[in-house]
Amino acid sequence: MPEISRFLGILVFMLYADHHPPHFHARYAEFEVRVDIETGLVAGTFPRRALMLLMEWYMLHKEDLLMDWSLSRKHQPLKRIAPLE
Repeated sequence: MPEISRFLGILVFMLYADHHPPHFHARYAEFEVRVDIETGLVAGTFPRRALMLLMEWYMLHKEDLLMDWSLSRKHQPLKRIAPLE
């Protein structure tokens, strides 16, 4: 589980052997979501505030996430993405 970012108790990661479409995973306590990078569609459940913070981070780093997705397809090390501040 390559970690991409961690902020405010939210862990963001991608899996090398994951399926299309391009997406990332996030965990907060016992909650987990999957976010489609191209559309922002969320699958899973997160507390409302944590989801709002995650989506704010996603909007700031969409291009970085697409670059990491490309690296994951090639099984190359992923780049860390700055946390939400």
